[in-house]
Amino acid sequence: MVNRGDTILVERCLGGDIDAFELLVGKYQKPIFNLALRMLNDYDNASDIAQETFVKAYRNLASFDRKYEFFSWLYRIAVNGCINFSKKEKRRRELNSAIVAENKTPEEIHNNRELNRLIWDVVSELKQDYRVLIMLKYYGKQSYRQIAYIINTPEKKVKSRLFEARRILHRKLEARGVLTYD
Repeated sequence: MVNRGDTILVERCLGGDIDAFELLVGKYQKPIFNLALRMLNDYDNASDIAQETFVKAYRNLASFDRKYEFFSWLYRIAVNGCINFSKKEKRRRELNSAIVAENKTPEEIHNNRELNRLIWDVVSELKQDYRVLIMLKYYGKQSYRQIAYIINTPEKKVKSRLFEARRILHRKLEARGVLTYD
């Protein structure tokens, strides 16, 4: 279901209302930054990509197809920006620890951080195509349809490639002793 509020804001932007675009930026800045941070593993580069995403979105707003979610379109721009950046830079950096839930003991917090670090280390070892799919599905909580739109791939191919990505991830986690069977 298309977010009617976003569509109205886009229409206002196209009509010259800059404040409407600032509302969209405020609404989606954090998720776009977090996506870029997870993909690039670097705060400054993620910040740059997030900013570039909104600049590109503003410049190309007239090409936005209103039958899709604005957020999915924005995600697509951000993912492409991260992929292009990664191709140019070709370097990996250590991932930031994931935010942990409140009310945990220091030992639980430490173990959770270690587990998250290990999982994200393994995710970062995946080929970029697989890593993007894992990020969009599990971190970005995107549907198969939205992922297909974001990466410009048929939905069936998204499902099969995500299945393969999960299989590879599972094998790698098993090899590191993170997943075990009794």
